[in-house]
Amino acid sequence: MSAGAKSPRRYWLFKSAADCYSIQDLAKETGKQTFWDGVRNYQARNMLRDDVQVGDRVFFYHSNCDPLAIVGICEVVRAGYPDHTAFDKSEQHYDPKSKPEDPTWMMVDIKLLQIFPEPVTRDQLKEIPELAKMVLLQRGSRLSIQPVTETEWKKVCQLAGVKEK
Repeated sequence: MSAGAKSPRRYWLFKSAADCYSIQDLAKETGKQTFWDGVRNYQARNMLRDDVQVGDRVFFYHSNCDPLAIVGICEVVRAGYPDHTAFDKSEQHYDPKSKPEDPTWMMVDIKLLQIFPEPVTRDQLKEIPELAKMVLLQRGSRLSIQPVTETEWKKVCQLAGVKEK
């Protein structure tokens, strides 16, 4: 790729426990924007640090609820930077080993683009042959940040009855 050339858009799925931080909570934020903090898995951290870029699209996934579902679309508006909640003892995601001068954890900023008219449930996804290899549906897949292929992205948008963003 030539210098200054923009890398192609990538697609992601970010999980959040609906009772902790839901897409409705994001919709209430100023500018419908927030930082995605609290990721404490090295593989997911590496994706936030190295791979997730401004302009990428994100499925917002409600986990730890019934039903488990993709509920909307967001856009990455700020690429990876140190997760300041790791440095603050009053924060739920405090990590005493992470230091501002040598941060362990990263986060990105996202902006809500749309909430799906109806959630696309995990059970619905499992019924679609084109989604059989989706990371979300793999046995033992627990990462809170996951890549999504362009084909998977388009299929989920079709299931949700929305135009892909």
